[in-house]
Amino acid sequence: MDLAYTEAEEEFRRRLREWLAGVLPGLPPKPSPDDWSARRAYDTTWQRMLYDAGYAGLHWPVDAGGRGATPTQHLIFLEEAEKAGAPYVGANFVGLLHAGPTIAAEGTAAQRARWLPPVLRGGEIWCQGFSEPDAGSDLAALRTRAVRDGDDYVVSGQKIWTSHAEVADWCELLVRTDPEAPKHRGISWLAMPMDAPGITVRPLRTPAGSTEFAEVFLDEVRVPVRNRVGAENDGWRVTMVTLSFERGTAFVGEVVACRRTLEALAAEARRNGRWDDPVLRRRLGRLNAEFRALWRLTQWNVGESQRTGGVPGTGGSVFKLRYSGARQELYEAAAEVLGAEGAFDLDREWVLDRLSSLAYTIAAGTSQIQRNIVAERILGLPKGR
Repeated sequence: MDLAYTEAEEEFRRRLREWLAGVLPGLPPKPSPDDWSARRAYDTTWQRMLYDAGYAGLHWPVDAGGRGATPTQHLIFLEEAEKAGAPYVGANFVGLLHAGPTIAAEGTAAQRARWLPPVLRGGEIWCQGFSEPDAGSDLAALRTRAVRDGDDYVVSGQKIWTSHAEVADWCELLVRTDPEAPKHRGISWLAMPMDAPGITVRPLRTPAGSTEFAEVFLDEVRVPVRNRVGAENDGWRVTMVTLSFERGTAFVGEVVACRRTLEALAAEARRNGRWDDPVLRRRLGRLNAEFRALWRLTQWNVGESQRTGGVPGTGGSVFKLRYSGARQELYEAAAEVLGAEGAFDLDREWVLDRLSSLAYTIAAGTSQIQRNIVAERILGLPKGR
């Protein structure tokens, strides 16, 4: 496992730091979390700045509109951007981290030319239409139907936990195109325009009061067959490509953010006197070791991705499994540091982060699913019955 950076990579880091130091002070204040039109404008403006500076889609292939940088350079970018306090991808995250890389890997030349440039420039927002109310953790149990009618699929069904659906232009949508096939073999991956007739979006309010998720109802929505990525009924394999990106690199910046939060917690504990508790100090020390190990695991996963062509492997499931638990433990420790007077103050960012951390053992594949992947695909254990 080579964890050292080359001279060229360190030079890339230096130039990136200089650029971030020059542009970040000029950014406007972040908009209110409830103002979705303003949040979209803020996030897409930042994405356009990245694009103009040559930092958009760093690790995407050149023929997909990216810079063709190595996964290690991408890792450096995520690390330095988080350390500098740069905006996260925000409303752009499905397009940039899930749909875009999937289309770059699996799409036709025409599909890549149509969808990837607007994603990189911040011109179009994507949402993810995977989860369904009755499927639970079994994504392959989806029941949204797509019936072929000439050059279109006619889609009917319901999706839930659809991130940023209310501001999205496109949806990466999983549908069942062969109801008679085994459940993993009758699925197709479609790009659905969110302005098509028959789509109803209903925002869902989280315990923290935000509405980044929605339920989406589809009533005979017509989606052109040309919008299918991959062959008909081969959508499960394409979905595994999407999920490998979602679990492999999508949380990298958040590991850096958690390490910064941990440092801030230690400083707060020293300020309010809770640092004198040896049990709390040991807990914070163990979390520090945990996140350092997760960062090293990230480096290993990126190195493995670089050796195997740029698509993350099953090591992303190992990372996702442990990161989900560590993030929850971090904010449990934050509750100890803040004490009763601060643990329920919704005006404090840490409290909102603690609420959001509860979803991480479910989002992007539940911990139970990740354990199955690790057991079967990495350890070679037999499938459970």
